Amino acid sequence: MSTTQLQAPEAEELNLSQLLATLKRRWPVIVASVAIGGAVAAWQTSRIKPVWEGGFEIVLAAQDSGSGGLGGILGANPLLASLAGLGGGGNKGAEMETQVKILESPSVLRPVFEQVRSRKASLGENVSNLDFDDWAANLSVALSKGTSVLVISYRDSAKSLILPVLQDVSDTYQAYSSQERSESLRNGLAFAQDQLNQFRSKAKQSNRALDSFRIRYGIASTGGSISGGSVDVAKLLNQSATGLTGSAVQIQGGGSGMQPAAKGDPLGQLAAINQELIRARQTFTDNDPGIQALLRERDALKRYIETSAIGTLALPGQQPLSKEQAQSIVLHYQELERTANRDTATLDSLESAVLSLQLEQARSTKPWQLISTPTLQDRPVAPRPMRNLAIGLFSGLVLGCGAALAVDSRSGRVFNPQEINELLGLEPLAVLSGTDPDGWQTTLQLLANGPLVGAPTLAVVPVGTHIDTASLAGLNTTLQKLLPQCTISGCSNLAEASNSAKQLLVTAPGAATRAQLMQVRQQLDLLSQPISGWLLVEAA
Repeated sequence: MSTTQLQAPEAEELNLSQLLATLKRRWPVIVASVAIGGAVAAWQTSRIKPVWEGGFEIVLAAQDSGSGGLGGILGANPLLASLAGLGGGGNKGAEMETQVKILESPSVLRPVFEQVRSRKASLGENVSNLDFDDWAANLSVALSKGTSVLVISYRDSAKSLILPVLQDVSDTYQAYSSQERSESLRNGLAFAQDQLNQFRSKAKQSNRALDSFRIRYGIASTGGSISGGSVDVAKLLNQSATGLTGSAVQIQGGGSGMQPAAKGDPLGQLAAINQELIRARQTFTDNDPGIQALLRERDALKRYIETSAIGTLALPGQQPLSKEQAQSIVLHYQELERTANRDTATLDSLESAVLSLQLEQARSTKPWQLISTPTLQDRPVAPRPMRNLAIGLFSGLVLGCGAALAVDSRSGRVFNPQEINELLGLEPLAVLSGTDPDGWQTTLQLLANGPLVGAPTLAVVPVGTHIDTASLAGLNTTLQKLLPQCTISGCSNLAEASNSAKQLLVTAPGAATRAQLMQVRQQLDLLSQPISGWLLVEAA
């Protein structure tokens, strides 16, 4: 029979029963690992200094939110808020997270850290290697979920430092809240005053330009509409006739605006005369007595105006204007009026904002409000002996199970009967229980009357180096009684047993390694006739 190169079957996934059987076999490894884990946990716990913890809570709410304070001022002046960069229209949650990051930063907590270094040094501790990041890892600053409450906690092995450090942090945060408000008010006030100065000049110039234009063309604004003293706007824009009397006016003092033309007002009377002249000239010539009377009345009124204005007002002669020129005058007037009104409104708003900011700056406000004072817990938070011991025991159990599986796998011994079948290529004749040797009689009697009947010689070959010699001897004795005519001999290998009429292999779970079983399989392929079979003797 030709030899074949045999390979071990591929390792199958261990089922639960095989896993439990392996752990049961290697229980000493697991027990030792658990004991070591518990001992290491106890040793580590004994070396750790007690760590104490304290904390407090503070409301992290904007001081100027709502209708009052800086928030109300900025809400009433959105333009000022946007230009000054003080608006608060962003995501509130993001703003809160930003505040927390700022409060955790060295720029805020560095003075507290320096105080901690000094206190630890006075207690005899070595602080040469203590940096800000190491210390900040013991300080927890976090927002309570869904609220504006900031929860601050601090841990340290020096119990006497907990409350002083927490008090320093509390004072620092409250001072920071006041500083932030004051800085916001200063920035807003500085910007508002700068804009106020600029718009005072702009409003003065725009109103002066509007007044000058009104006087020049005798235009008065009444009830939101435009009427001209020397310009009949409605008629002039609807007909092509010319004949607008213009006036060039220069006023050195400037003003905030003209009152609507009224009877008794020289400028209003002059505008009325000019308007009457325009209507009359559409029908009569300048030689008409009515027009001459209007001209005399207008000249007299001009002299009166020049006299009352102390020579600062000059009204030149008439200059006829076309319809297009009149339209240009009206559009220019409207633009000047819009500019003046806008500048005046902005100026009023800025004056109100500056006054409100000054009042807000003078108003004393409370910093962020503490809702709990710094408090020290009654018991240390670390170490926790029972938790550490439980972790150590559990870690030892896990490592022990892993080590047990590794030791069992490295041994190479086969405990699974199914794997023994696959390696030998034979089904077992019988399985003998090691816990019931008395029950072997019936099973072996059936073998003696079956596969082993009539054999003059029988070789019993043990497979593996870990088989129980007492069980093997008891097996040979029982077979000899059942087969009195047969000569039974024990052989160490199949080569010695090849001279016997029948051969019987005997092994036990874990008695043989995979290499030994594969070697036996090769020897079985070399025999000239098949063997009777093999017996599996389970351990007691």
